[in-house]
Amino acid sequence: MFTVVLLTSPETGGLEPSLVESLRNAWGGASAFWLAPDEAAEFVIPQMPANLWEVWESCQAMQVDLVVVPTDTRRKKMLLADMDSTMIQQECIDELADEAGVGARVKDITARAMNGELDFDGALRERVGLLKGLDAAVIDKVLAERITLMPGGKALLATMKANVGHAALVSGGFTAFTAKVAAELGFDENRANTLLIQEGLLTGEVGLPILGKQAKVDALEEITARLGIAEEDVIAVGDGANDLGMLTRAGLGVALHAKPSVAAQCNVRVNFGDLTALLYVQGYARVDFAA
Repeated sequence: MFTVVLLTSPETGGLEPSLVESLRNAWGGASAFWLAPDEAAEFVIPQMPANLWEVWESCQAMQVDLVVVPTDTRRKKMLLADMDSTMIQQECIDELADEAGVGARVKDITARAMNGELDFDGALRERVGLLKGLDAAVIDKVLAERITLMPGGKALLATMKANVGHAALVSGGFTAFTAKVAAELGFDENRANTLLIQEGLLTGEVGLPILGKQAKVDALEEITARLGIAEEDVIAVGDGANDLGMLTRAGLGVALHAKPSVAAQCNVRVNFGDLTALLYVQGYARVDFAA
């Protein structure tokens, strides 16, 4: 059995009951259940629809996300999350670059790297090199003034942890940011790269080894082994090319507001919902969300 989830932006709502019923009838689904009024609904179907992606395209035109997942294994025991443009709304290195006066150049490299056009390690070294000489105190300034959490993140973490879920933040960004974000949201652990600092200034180098695409896969393997759970028990979320390894390995990989080349390789794509979409996909209703 499979569960079909239809959802839209919590800010705008507007999920039409007529759309839910039309699709339920077309796919021979059971009675629909509303996970959140005006925002998310689901129903069970006997088999994966052959025309899933054609219908998905039609739903996208209506600003509705359509997800189909196996019913029996949809509830997960662990969250593995990217940070930049996933758990937060910014790319930290781009914000630092703005402060250093090299914002446009760094943002271009970031966009190309996240779209898979550039080698991640080389692109990270190049961008960090452009920050050489920046006062390390700027990190705290950026955290305080420029970094905002992605909507739905607190509900996602609180709800999964209330249901015996483990949460790991694994980023190709920097520990100075992941430590703060992890603490604020309630992650159990975090992994990221280290910006090297000497005499209060960024050296323009990053600590080795660089944590990129493989590091996220390694985290998936290592943490699940330590917890004694299967990779099938993990829901992973990310938006860039360096997230693809963990997104395709995890039991449920969610491309959240992802780059087109990344989303195209993922079966679960959320373009309009926020991070609470990861709860709806697992079968949590809004009334189940933890405070």
